[in-house]
Amino acid sequence: MKPLGGYLELQLEKGQDYYPLLLKLNTGRNAFEYILKVKRYTSIYLPYFTCEVLLEPLRKLGIQYQFYTINEKMDPVLDFEVGPTECFLYTNYFGLKQDTILRLSKQFKNLIVDNSQAFFSEPVDGLDTFYSCRKFFGVPDGAYLNTDSLVRLKLERDLSCDRFSHLIKNIDVGIENGYQDYIENNIVLSNNPIKKMSALSHRILSGIDYKECKYRRNSNFMYLHDFLVNYNDHAFDASSVNGPMAYPLLISSTQVRKKLLEKRIYVATYWPNVLEWTTKKMYENYLTTHLLALPIDHRYTHADMKRILNVLKQLL
Repeated sequence: MKPLGGYLELQLEKGQDYYPLLLKLNTGRNAFEYILKVKRYTSIYLPYFTCEVLLEPLRKLGIQYQFYTINEKMDPVLDFEVGPTECFLYTNYFGLKQDTILRLSKQFKNLIVDNSQAFFSEPVDGLDTFYSCRKFFGVPDGAYLNTDSLVRLKLERDLSCDRFSHLIKNIDVGIENGYQDYIENNIVLSNNPIKKMSALSHRILSGIDYKECKYRRNSNFMYLHDFLVNYNDHAFDASSVNGPMAYPLLISSTQVRKKLLEKRIYVATYWPNVLEWTTKKMYENYLTTHLLALPIDHRYTHADMKRILNVLKQLL
């Protein structure tokens, strides 16, 4: 029975989330684990250039894995064959690789798409695809899963009220003061069981203006690209950007990241674990140390992008 009275709750908009028909789970890595469980794959091919958290479900389930390399377009180097009980994971890097996914979907039956960096890229029909909500929005957890499997796991609902402090601190005392809580939240999310998305994350995701968020990401991305295209060693097609995660600037210098941080422009490294998996001669190793994922998300305007460019103009 619904309680009446008492203290007032945190007031959040009640609307509709972006993927109402997809399975709503607690984390992206657990959405990945869900696929592996219901499809019963025995082994998988993973890119060297990926986050180490994807190994969690593989270790849990005892699934063998092999790494593959990518080329300078961040397309997979297909020097392997995928057996009937094996699968092949590809990452939609920065939300810019949808054309590659469409091509791969025609080549591989057992393809899994990691759209953790591509929230606004719609899943291809019949293609196992997972999303990580907290990579794009201010939620403590949450993931979406598209799968053609008819098998459904019985799951409990997750609770995220104890994983909310970094988001509150960001509003009240600034992002730097909430960063340690953010790190601790990442640790807490490790090795958790598959659960349904928490009611808190779902409520937040149901109140977001997705049209505005996507527009702002596209606009900021192109604002940077108009200038940086002449300096960027990573060539890509920017004609159909669709709410990308960040602007991937690849340059030869390794000092620019430090200079940006000094100006309070925080640029994440994707991914430090790759340096342990690869040699210095490998392209993935070079990407990890030289690629700058510039922030372009919906928090920012062209004035913020101009600030980034003003710093880069002194360094490039």
